[in-house]
Amino acid sequence: MRIVMIGAGYVGLVSGACFASLGTGVTIVEKDPARLAALREGHIPIYEPGLERLVADATRTGHLRFEADLEAALPGADAVFLAVGTPSRRGDGHADLSHVFAAAAEVAAALTAPTVLVTKSTVPVGTGRRLSQMMREVRPGLAIHIASNPEFLREGSAIEDFLRPERIVIGTDSPAAREVLEALYHPLTEAGAALFCTGRETAELIKYATNAFLALKITFANEMADLCEQVGADIHELAHGMGQDSRIGPKFLQPGPGFGGSCFPKDTQALMRIAQDAQAPSRLVETVVAVNDARKAAMAGRILKAFGGSVRRRRVAVLGLTFKPDTDDMRESPAIPILHRLAELGAEITAYDPAGMAQARGCLPEAITYAPSAAAAVHGADGAVLITEWAEFRTLDPAWLAQTMRGRVVVDLRNVFDAKAMRRAGLEHHAIGRPAPAGL
Repeated sequence: MRIVMIGAGYVGLVSGACFASLGTGVTIVEKDPARLAALREGHIPIYEPGLERLVADATRTGHLRFEADLEAALPGADAVFLAVGTPSRRGDGHADLSHVFAAAAEVAAALTAPTVLVTKSTVPVGTGRRLSQMMREVRPGLAIHIASNPEFLREGSAIEDFLRPERIVIGTDSPAAREVLEALYHPLTEAGAALFCTGRETAELIKYATNAFLALKITFANEMADLCEQVGADIHELAHGMGQDSRIGPKFLQPGPGFGGSCFPKDTQALMRIAQDAQAPSRLVETVVAVNDARKAAMAGRILKAFGGSVRRRRVAVLGLTFKPDTDDMRESPAIPILHRLAELGAEITAYDPAGMAQARGCLPEAITYAPSAAAAVHGADGAVLITEWAEFRTLDPAWLAQTMRGRVVVDLRNVFDAKAMRRAGLEHHAIGRPAPAGL
């Protein structure tokens, strides 16, 4: 089979490379000249473990190629995937579909034979219906079958998620589209992956509902962490006890400074607007959005309190900037409001992140100093703040940290460090939702 993937962003590049690794002929169309040139030279513009090698292997075998010309890419394609961005629309939180419909219009104009047009981008309910109507109006004599195939890729483990999915969702009312997509995913379903076929509207809603529910679990855990702090309970023991219930499960119950990234903030906002427009408002989702925004804003206050009420002219080492580990994605990262507020309060910030510092420079205060390593960041600091739980931070020795820093404050917004070991080393360890260790 042969497919065209429009867009070499995170979803398009990962999905295209993974399809190619399964033996499908994939052409990724990318209009940005600099991005296209980099990809053709083997330079991957995003950080995702294993992706560079996957792209290199698929390119070498000839299963994956990159093109700027959509017209040249389309002939002979069994399916065309739209994998362009759908960011929150400025001002109202709705998903911005301008890139989706612009790409679809280009496809409609360039097609010379029937095909299946698939939305891989996260799009609001009804987008498939609108695309179908658009295709009938623009190309009334050409059979263009519309399908929804939402992605469930977690940054940092996207290749594993694609190649060993918990489920594959296909939404279409076209038998022809279903047949093509079932054949395309056959290598995965043959290996045991579950394929779930439904209507377009249901498939479009599944992605939003899934992300909103996971965001709700995170937000609930964060609120329970705040309660634990007030009553002397331990959020990790609480989450473990809850997670043993098979109806709840242990995932997404880890407390932190609030969720960020390219999906949860955008998708909860979009679902909130979709529900309001449909006259079925989701008060739960609205509350999740509000609580998460407030939590990220409040984290600087926690840090300020740990430093005794002032960070002015205090050198603060910040460990981790991206919204989660194993990615360079800074979108909606809790680090952004936290560091802006600390800078406003007069802190002298030295930051280190294993992959995200290049991205961070465009969204963090200019006065921040970027360190080449965690050791350089904490050297001589009055205190350290851990924002992102990269694996390398988990191995930092408390005794070494106490010797390297000038001060004693450690604010652990991900509960990475062993509190007892930190306190034995003479450090003031401030965690989320955990009481101070007894007897220390």
